[in-house]
Amino acid sequence: MIVTTAGRTNLEMIKLAEEISSDLKAEYIARKKRSIAKMQDEYKSDVLVVGQNRLELHEEGNADPFFFHPNSAMFRLKRLQKGESDPLIFASDLKEGDRFLDCTLGLGSDSIIASYAAGETGMVTAAEANPFVAYLVEKGLSKWETGIAEFDKSMRRIQVIGMNHAKYLQSLETNSYDVVYFDPMFEEQIDESNGIEQLRFLSVHQEITEHIIKEAKRVAKKRIVLKNHYKSSSFEKLGFYVYKRKSAKFHFGVIEIKDL
Repeated sequence: MIVTTAGRTNLEMIKLAEEISSDLKAEYIARKKRSIAKMQDEYKSDVLVVGQNRLELHEEGNADPFFFHPNSAMFRLKRLQKGESDPLIFASDLKEGDRFLDCTLGLGSDSIIASYAAGETGMVTAAEANPFVAYLVEKGLSKWETGIAEFDKSMRRIQVIGMNHAKYLQSLETNSYDVVYFDPMFEEQIDESNGIEQLRFLSVHQEITEHIIKEAKRVAKKRIVLKNHYKSSSFEKLGFYVYKRKSAKFHFGVIEIKDL
């Protein structure tokens, strides 16, 4: 991967691009008015573009760039503020002060909502196997301004771990989190999920195995939660009780630790 700046640049953006290239151990290349497509072809590489307000990862073979955006989390937080329920918070039974581990960060929407529910006394950690996705989302969570104080504080509290969740779970002490959460890419694609389509190209696809669930049971003090397509066989195979949501394309499965 190479790092460059947006078409209209300045010394501040160039300095930031150089810093990011150092962080990612990638080469910084001056834009020189070239198109992204031309740079991809010339350097045979993905291109990370440093803009004024966001970072964009342009993958070879993918027409649309990947970038951080709070996405649906803003709508979900507004519903919570109105006193409405959120299916993840309900399935997790997440309370203020709880420790929440998101094993599949993605764009961070679920981690943001969990951070809001856990509050300032809680803790949210999110693991992401793709180092570039982890970097872009971590930067977005730390810099994005929504104008909603509670939302921005929730983003800032999230700790991002650039590591495969299976390896990270093995490194943790027993009962170090209240809730361990998995949201793998669905076994069957959901047509309405176009907003995260770019993430599909970058995701490190890993099956949630019995061994991983065994580690999650050791780490979680209260619950393990799995979000998946309503047709998924993983719920039954891995021993999850399913909260079926009428007309929803995905369900939440729960393993209650106290019942084990």
